[in-house]
Amino acid sequence: MTGLIVVGAGPLIGTSTARRFAADGLPVALVARSEATVRAGVEAVRGAASAAVHGFAADVTDESAIRAALDKAVTAIGVPEVVLYNAAHIRHDALGELSAAQLLDTLAVNVVGGVTVAGHLAPAMVANGGGSLLFTGGMPEVKPGVASLSLGKAGLRTVAELLHEQYGSQGLHIATVTVCDVVAPGTAYDPDLIAEEFAALHREPRDSWRREVVFRRG
Repeated sequence: MTGLIVVGAGPLIGTSTARRFAADGLPVALVARSEATVRAGVEAVRGAASAAVHGFAADVTDESAIRAALDKAVTAIGVPEVVLYNAAHIRHDALGELSAAQLLDTLAVNVVGGVTVAGHLAPAMVANGGGSLLFTGGMPEVKPGVASLSLGKAGLRTVAELLHEQYGSQGLHIATVTVCDVVAPGTAYDPDLIAEEFAALHREPRDSWRREVVFRRG
């Protein structure tokens, strides 16, 4: 049994999903931008399961660094059975409010990082027998007050669709959990509940694969 790589392993969805898969016995590699976030995530996951947990710091907007971190993760746990791209740049802004450079900064995390991670890992996953390449989506409807995130999540959804067209027939399950509100522990949008959706997607038989789960409560 190979493991899980979480890119964007923050304290909510990323860590909860890592704990959920580690509880099933999968070794886990966490990738986050800061060393402090990585350390906290590794501690949280190790406290919940006996599976091996590894952590690597890299910024998804630094292509060389993220590719190197992914290579280290593969060395540590093998070619992954599951990958979750959970990195996001979330801010409140109106269309036209950001400079071009600022908007590109958000898209570098919300879209381009996902392309880099998928492009780096998907071919090896297919060669290794397939698996699940999962994305944390959002913004099922565009909202003028969060324009950059609306653009980013729409772009990420398109990335997932393109990846499905490229790799779905080769045994790679590409799917998105579209989260429709703010994630917070103890609420209807508890990250542990969202983690269960990712686990359910990974368990689906190939003839029943879903490409998107819309996680909407209330």
